[in-house]
Amino acid sequence: MTEALIPQAAERSTDPGQATPMPEVETARPSGADVEAAVHAIADRSRQAARRMASANRAWKDRGLRAIAAALLERQSQILAANTQDVAAGKANGTSAALLDRLTLTGARIQGLADALENLANLPDPVGNVVRGQTLPNGLRLRQINVPLGVVAAIYEARPNVTVDIAGLGLKSGNAVILRGGTAAAATNTALVTVLRDALESVGLPADAVQSVDQYGREGANALMRARGRVDVLIPRGGRELIQSVVANAQVPVIETGEGNVHIFLDASANEEMAVGILLNAKTQRPSVCNTVETLLVHSASTVLPAVAAALRAAGVTLHADERIRAALPATVDSVPATEEDWATEYMDLDLAVAMVDSLDDAVKHIRTWSTGHTEAILTNDLGNAERFIAEVDSAAVIVNASTRFTDGGELGLGAEVGISTQKLHARGPMGLTELTTTKWIVQGEGQIRS
Repeated sequence: MTEALIPQAAERSTDPGQATPMPEVETARPSGADVEAAVHAIADRSRQAARRMASANRAWKDRGLRAIAAALLERQSQILAANTQDVAAGKANGTSAALLDRLTLTGARIQGLADALENLANLPDPVGNVVRGQTLPNGLRLRQINVPLGVVAAIYEARPNVTVDIAGLGLKSGNAVILRGGTAAAATNTALVTVLRDALESVGLPADAVQSVDQYGREGANALMRARGRVDVLIPRGGRELIQSVVANAQVPVIETGEGNVHIFLDASANEEMAVGILLNAKTQRPSVCNTVETLLVHSASTVLPAVAAALRAAGVTLHADERIRAALPATVDSVPATEEDWATEYMDLDLAVAMVDSLDDAVKHIRTWSTGHTEAILTNDLGNAERFIAEVDSAAVIVNASTRFTDGGELGLGAEVGISTQKLHARGPMGLTELTTTKWIVQGEGQIRS
């Protein structure tokens, strides 16, 4: 994790009627116990806001979502100006092209964020949904219903879109959110959090439902991870180093979102035109994101490798190929020798590891060895192989004959996502509205006692 150099919006009073202050530069940052006390105070205000959010009905929450969407568009120039500062600083610091792509906002991307919020407003409210229910022989009436988690914290890096996604999902699911967005997007996140808080207040919702600890840097992030009893769940979203640091050090419950060492298995029966189209989309549409394919496994009996490899190279993809693949490639298609490290690498760039396998069993074995449990796909015209792949591959998403880029909350009809969970408890795969709720048992009786 990196330390924030630009402070976030100034903290506000617990009085939700006060206007949200504009960002202001700190002259000195507190440290140690002072930071922990400040983060605890933020979390306590989040807890108060979460209580109000939990009782807000759907119409009220949807007004908030639409107010945020409108505010993002109305204040687009302010947001883009702040983002320009972050992108310029990133370039000056030698930030990779992939991370710069994640960091960059454009008018089209802000419009996309606003559209996603509108979509969220059109989705059913998960709060109060009856998971199951029954009446027992003794007359007790039981219901298990969805309720908000409460205070949801997120630590992420160089992804200002996540600021809006998490705030929107948190609002719709009745939660309050605490954000730590990191140095790279500090100016952008400052502007976004100000817009979000103002929009919430404009419809009578608590501004403290969205807060940030960016102004306290790395110490603030560490204090957030230790805020047991104040934070209900912490979700890290970013690269391996960040995620593993949070998982290893947090004292609050964590939902682990995953790196995307994503595989596609090109079966012997796969159609050439389909394979070329899917591989190009899965690797080149947006290589910096976690659902981009990173390893291609090619059946030794496949005849479409030359066409697929030529198309990928023409699109600027560097092929890190094993010896058998290199021997099978046409002389016009260049590659570099793959190393053991390539099979474990999430490139997030125009690089692709390519290996040859002799069977579905070999492909599954390779995936089990190297996968991060995010997304795997098979391209095949063999129904039996497709069904075996689905049954034997243990990842959050398994795809047949489609791009891995569909592992995304918006694409799967969830409206947006907090992240893509690669663990197996509570939430797995893209985390949308339902995944930001827990359950409560409602037991209604008429004087029954247990015998």
